[in-house]
Amino acid sequence: MNKDTLQSLLQFDKEHIWHPYSSMTNPQPMQLVESAAGVYIHLATGEKLIDGMASWWSVIHGYNHPELNQALVEQTEKMAHVMFGGLTHEPAIKLCQKLVELSPEGLTKVFLSDSGSVSVDVAMKMAIQYWQAKNKPSKHQFLSLRNGYHGDTLGSMSVCDPVTGMHHLFADVMMQQHFTESPSVKFSEVFDEACLEDLKAKLETLHESLAALIVEPIVQGAGGMKFYHPDYLKAARELCDQYDVLLITDEIATGFGRTGELFACQHAGIAPDIMTLGKTLTGGYITLAATLTTDEVADTISNGEAGCFMHGPTFMANPLACAVANKHIELLQSFDWQSKVKSIETQLKSELLEAASYSAVADVRILGAIGVIELHQSVDMPSITQSFIEQGVWLRPFGKLVYIMPPYSITETELSTLTSAMKTVVKAL
Repeated sequence: MNKDTLQSLLQFDKEHIWHPYSSMTNPQPMQLVESAAGVYIHLATGEKLIDGMASWWSVIHGYNHPELNQALVEQTEKMAHVMFGGLTHEPAIKLCQKLVELSPEGLTKVFLSDSGSVSVDVAMKMAIQYWQAKNKPSKHQFLSLRNGYHGDTLGSMSVCDPVTGMHHLFADVMMQQHFTESPSVKFSEVFDEACLEDLKAKLETLHESLAALIVEPIVQGAGGMKFYHPDYLKAARELCDQYDVLLITDEIATGFGRTGELFACQHAGIAPDIMTLGKTLTGGYITLAATLTTDEVADTISNGEAGCFMHGPTFMANPLACAVANKHIELLQSFDWQSKVKSIETQLKSELLEAASYSAVADVRILGAIGVIELHQSVDMPSITQSFIEQGVWLRPFGKLVYIMPPYSITETELSTLTSAMKTVVKAL
């Protein structure tokens, strides 16, 4: 691409295109991507960057994968889309069969939607409609963990951390929910039941008004990249049963192996009443999400006042998305992904833990294919991003967190390039 064309495109982008979490009056610099393959992003300016973000944790098989590409081509030749009201199709049926087979026991009903945030809204609506059908309409609020993140639609945002989620900007229009303290015992520490006290107190006090407890199992992602003990999740399941509150696990970021288990709730050996999936569901190719639930929840809603579940996106169960999702799951099952994730975890521990001694670093934590360096001070996004580009990698930190969630297809050498860049840039802060 010649320099004039590049500048023209970037100028239009700067003046007219609103990027996520960005200002139109003071936009951050943008990098123009020309192509991507494997774990590499190729910029129009010539740089070849190893992507440590897997495009916000979704591209686990790498970019431009020939089998995922072929799945899209073959489905396009049949049909790109058809409405899901009154019609069905093989890609959706096969995908739902796979999800029911792979998901925790009891999750037998699948609702497909457009995106992760929507899948959370769907889960919340399911919980509310369930209790209405049980003649308990007062149970319409939600309990969530502080430092949690569940999406950016109004419903999902209402159960995000009330401070980091900037709830006050939307206080007059957003549903008011309840929050309990974030689990204080880390994944690898000895469990202390004292960390359950606030959760127990909230459930005891609020259960008559609560439709569900919603949690990110084991890993609190965008709210702070915190890893908590599986026994907390196990206890949360038991407490929800005790107080007659549904349990929703948001596996959008953790599903399909990222933490070392296929689904993070399996670290605790529990099954939720409702589970949400997104991000990696199509291997990072097309937006698609799923909300899974039990016979009990689905049958109760179906026999309630409306006689149906009140939701139906236009692009629900898009055949292209379902076809590539099926191929993604097939690819994941075709190799020992668990050993690969364990190998990534071992290498991250070997190469990143030394950063804990750096003056700018408050903590280093690793779980599965997730590596996090937490700093004492928040980063300057444009500056640190450019520093990483100069190191030949693409990383996009936020707040005090410099982290990686690489594609599973990454090699040891490529991963070492990422960890080396992280240490080099952080050490210089």
